[in-house]
Amino acid sequence: MKPNHIFFSRETKERIIKRFFLFCAFISVGVLALILFSLFHGGMPLFETVNIKSFLLGMEWYPTFEPPEFGIFPLIIGSLIVTTISTCIAVPLSILLAVFTAEVAPDYLKNTVKVIIELLAGLPSVVLGFFGMVVIAPILQDSFNLPSGLNIINASLILSIMVVPTIASLSDDALRAVPKEYKEASYALGATRFETIAFVIIPGALSGIFTAIILGMARAIGETMVVLMVAGGAGAIPESIFDSVRPMPASIAAEMGEAPRNGLHYHALFAIGMVLFFITLAFNIVADYVSRRFKEGGSSSL
Repeated sequence: MKPNHIFFSRETKERIIKRFFLFCAFISVGVLALILFSLFHGGMPLFETVNIKSFLLGMEWYPTFEPPEFGIFPLIIGSLIVTTISTCIAVPLSILLAVFTAEVAPDYLKNTVKVIIELLAGLPSVVLGFFGMVVIAPILQDSFNLPSGLNIINASLILSIMVVPTIASLSDDALRAVPKEYKEASYALGATRFETIAFVIIPGALSGIFTAIILGMARAIGETMVVLMVAGGAGAIPESIFDSVRPMPASIAAEMGEAPRNGLHYHALFAIGMVLFFITLAFNIVADYVSRRFKEGGSSSL
């Protein structure tokens, strides 16, 4: 007979597991708090010298000039334009791909497509950036007679390739989460497969699809290597989609190594990181708000 004191009771095991998960949650929150502290600690000293309005709305980014200029408005515009265009390209493709894998494709093809999506999601960003420089840039340059193929549309195309797996995978999960009773009721009323997908399944999954889109946009606006390699690096407001831009992550990555520690340039790069944080936070707040509205609307209509 085994001694009882060696074994924990079920209640004790549950308490241990609960406390372990609580500890992991506190660790996650603590790490996030430390990251935010370091970000704001590095960025706030800039505003002792530079006005916040001139920093956000200034049109010149020349941190090494004398006197230096720390206007990041062109960098913000560049980030938003590249993110918006890449999202407009990626969203239709992602949703169609998710509908295909969730509702249309046979099992053998469904599994193959999902493997391809996962492989695409695992590609390093530097590989995609290299593909944009070597393949996409010469095509754009020759097709449109451009001085350079490193521009907005190039960066947007590569970012859309990066975003598609995220949006497609999460949208596929949202579509599969729609109760089967909805589809069966639609078919029972005589609806075709297309009508069921378009008017029952997709509306029922809108909350998850919209969340997937916002997460994809957050991934795009925070991407560094691709925009550093293929966006062109021009810190000016573009006039067309074939102009070069310099998004905020590219500026941080390109200049952090040469910025003197605790200098104005160094603090300005941290301040750019703060702006990126607030933009991403705004995306998440909007996603949460719209997701709740969709859920409330869906529950009230049942």
